[in-house]
Amino acid sequence: MSEKVKPPGFPLETIKERSEEIRWIPGLLSCIVHFILEKRVMDRGGRMARVMNGFIFNPMVKMVAQRLAIGIGTLLVISVLIFVGVEALPGDLAESVLGQNALPETVAAFRAELNLDLPAHVRYGTWLAEVVRGDFGNSLASGKPIAELIGWRFKNTLFLAGTTALVAVPLALCLGMFAALYRDTWMDRFLSISTLSAISFPEFFVAYILITLFSVKLALFPSISTLTRDMSLAVKLHTITLPCITLTLVVLAHMMRMTRAAIINVMDLPFIEMARLKGISRRRIVFAHALPNALAPIINVIAINLAYLVVGVVVVEVVFVYPGLGQLLVDSVSKRDLPVVQASGLIFAVTYVGLNLTADVLSMVSNPRLRHPK
Repeated sequence: MSEKVKPPGFPLETIKERSEEIRWIPGLLSCIVHFILEKRVMDRGGRMARVMNGFIFNPMVKMVAQRLAIGIGTLLVISVLIFVGVEALPGDLAESVLGQNALPETVAAFRAELNLDLPAHVRYGTWLAEVVRGDFGNSLASGKPIAELIGWRFKNTLFLAGTTALVAVPLALCLGMFAALYRDTWMDRFLSISTLSAISFPEFFVAYILITLFSVKLALFPSISTLTRDMSLAVKLHTITLPCITLTLVVLAHMMRMTRAAIINVMDLPFIEMARLKGISRRRIVFAHALPNALAPIINVIAINLAYLVVGVVVVEVVFVYPGLGQLLVDSVSKRDLPVVQASGLIFAVTYVGLNLTADVLSMVSNPRLRHPK
């Protein structure tokens, strides 16, 4: 019998041996891939850890966190002072609202409705918890929600303060730079004397002078700055011209003098002397080199004056009968609408503390030594 011819190729035994030899290769490849992925994840995690450590231990981050903690603590103290101040007002709130002829049962029911029969610390905790939730309660005079009353008035106050800032801040920067550019000249003395003279007078005196001049004599602007919801922007700007000028004259001198002092302080540094030796003009040195390096104190004083524009407009709003939050605060005090007084005072406090906190943070951010610590 003829032998069977085997097909060409590897024998079956050889194929089995080869398959057993290479069986460990997929496992090795899997280990290599797993090691590479694990190393990449560890490297990425290490980089993230280094970034987080650099962020947490950054001096600027620590200072910002400290400022936030101080701001929150200040607001808590102010809220206590506002509550205690309102509680210390003479007279009984229930009798003042209902009148002296009200029945004792009606007075007792009114006091129970406003929680006036509870201890002071319990009422403060309840009031603060409701304020944190955004519930200021209802007005005693009108019965409307306080948030609705304050919303439109606060927008008007911000509109007046923002318009004044758009005029006062660029004007103060320009005057401060020119005063520093022409230091110890007649222009510097004229700007200093005129701005300091304007700030030496109280707001109501400046307001009445402007009303006499521009409303009574020249009849250019209205003496009563009453706004309505359907007014156009042009009409609103024309209506608030005199309050805007009054506030501008009040805050202009402080910002201008601080800008001048900051630029003059920078002008004595060595890199400014090097720029002079290179033949750069004095105007370019002031605008291109001195001003950017003097921004930290300038930003701080601008933010402080913006806070004053929002909080310190009460007198100006009363003089011009402007429908802002300050006017609402004065009206509520005269009506003994204590919930509105508390809410208005707290909003003013939050705005003032928030803008001062913003000033601190911006001054720190504008400091290169804090942005790029060694």
